[in-house]
Amino acid sequence: MDTTATAVMQTPSARTASAFDLDDDANYLRWRAWKLAHRPADTAALTVDIGDPRALSAAERAVLLDRIACANFAVYRSPVTAEDKDIPRLLGAQLGLQRLDANWLADEDGISSIAVSPASDGRGGFIPYTDRAIRWHTDGYYHPAERRIRGMILHCVRPAASGGVNGLLDHELAYLRLRDLSPSHIRALMQPDVMTIPARADDDGVARPAQTGPVFSVDADGSLHMRYTARTRSIEWKDDAATRAAVAALEALLAADAPGVLHLRLQPGMGIVGHNVLHDRSSFSDDPLCPRLLYRARFLDRVEPPAEAPWRNG
Repeated sequence: MDTTATAVMQTPSARTASAFDLDDDANYLRWRAWKLAHRPADTAALTVDIGDPRALSAAERAVLLDRIACANFAVYRSPVTAEDKDIPRLLGAQLGLQRLDANWLADEDGISSIAVSPASDGRGGFIPYTDRAIRWHTDGYYHPAERRIRGMILHCVRPAASGGVNGLLDHELAYLRLRDLSPSHIRALMQPDVMTIPARADDDGVARPAQTGPVFSVDADGSLHMRYTARTRSIEWKDDAATRAAVAALEALLAADAPGVLHLRLQPGMGIVGHNVLHDRSSFSDDPLCPRLLYRARFLDRVEPPAEAPWRNG
């Protein structure tokens, strides 16, 4: 358990005043009104046309940052369709995303090439590298607190022949809906021992130790982080009534295609950039002559924030 993160969550005075403090209804209600007023109606409202994601203009960068400040992610559309992994790396750097999470399935440069892989290469047994559907989750839910994934980029080089649609839900909207239903749901999901991902073993022993932590937590700067997976295997929820009720409420919200859920099928040169929002993926069919290829970059940083939280400015 990350005792530092727990202390931050339990002592609001130790951090920047946050809209996500359960003991601060005034800030929450102010943020809630702003959030709902600025909620995008569709992905078109979040889409920014850019010339080259590797070299943003000042105007392009400003618009991307504005979209991310409102919805925690933006969609970019560019004519750059080359197989160039500098695209997510350089785009991220321009937005404040510097610390790549070089997970063990990523390429040597820390960026993952997401494509259907045979089981023999070590990736094929993991669902992102198959053509199967992926349920709702945030990235890195199995990581320890010191490796929380806060930023991410998903860049499309080639889409599948059919399918491969992403569902996207700003995790702050999920928090809002659950808190409106009952603050007790949020309180339960903020427990430091509410969700455990059991250890993963391989032929050499324990490849990854068990990870226990909250679903919702608040960073020292007042930002909300979410750690979640809708998987039903290899997960252990705290066995109490409050947790069961909260998890059921969240599952129902996601199953109902809640207000704020957006759907997007990336095309060549397009990508998603922002924070670690809830997302899923439909199954897809590949063209063997032109197989699906996306680059995924995951970061320990958040996107460069505005000087002042926009909800505080009205």
